[in-house]
Amino acid sequence: MTKDLAWMSQPFAHRGLHDARQNIVENTRSSIQAALDHEFGFEVDLRAASCGTIMVFHDEHLERLTQATGRVADKSLAQLQQVEFRDTSDQMMSLQDLLDLNNGRVPMLLEIKSDWQFDQHSLHKFVTKIIDTLNNYRGDFAVMSFDPAITSMFQMLAPNIARGLISERFSYHEEWKSLSWLKRTRLRFLLSFPYSRPDFIAYDINALPAIAPMIARSLFKRPLLTWTVRTDERKLRAQKYCDAMIFEGFVPSTKK
Repeated sequence: MTKDLAWMSQPFAHRGLHDARQNIVENTRSSIQAALDHEFGFEVDLRAASCGTIMVFHDEHLERLTQATGRVADKSLAQLQQVEFRDTSDQMMSLQDLLDLNNGRVPMLLEIKSDWQFDQHSLHKFVTKIIDTLNNYRGDFAVMSFDPAITSMFQMLAPNIARGLISERFSYHEEWKSLSWLKRTRLRFLLSFPYSRPDFIAYDINALPAIAPMIARSLFKRPLLTWTVRTDERKLRAQKYCDAMIFEGFVPSTKK
């Protein structure tokens, strides 16, 4: 079944329309509300609490943005709801909170974070929890991940949900230190494409143009999104090579 992804041809606010100068923190209710107020679609990050509840938060650890310490995965929903952010009175949202807030008003890109150590059982449980939460939602959305195992699991369990692969050069970086050179090479060149069967690609603007996403777009007709666009130069590059951008640090003059 071919999915209608025409709604992807618009800018998306990276982690919501956040702005540190106004104490609007990424992936919070305030950042989502700002995107809604400007009628922009948005991208957010999802990871699981210890109880399995899907939370809206980017980092594996709490320290960068909050007054708390430790891993999100080691805290329950009740504990995470008590966590204080450094620069806002917002509470951490669950995926259900996010769905209730948006309520179909604008499209969403849901990036699913991976610890790259899922066994098949835990991955199945994690993805099933996300699917169950999204099951009755009415509105445009898609899931995406750097981890093709997650994309593949969505393809198996919920093929009706639009799913994407996120990629970049995977040069050495702290975030990728646990991945072998071979693994990073496979991810960079989208070599999981035949079995993960993504409906779209989201590729780092700093790595474009690149052969793998260009082939996915031109030969296999997959929409190509790019992240994270922060300058006019990068915006022009996005317009040249991609179908839509995920932006941060400015407000685009058009929503289309």
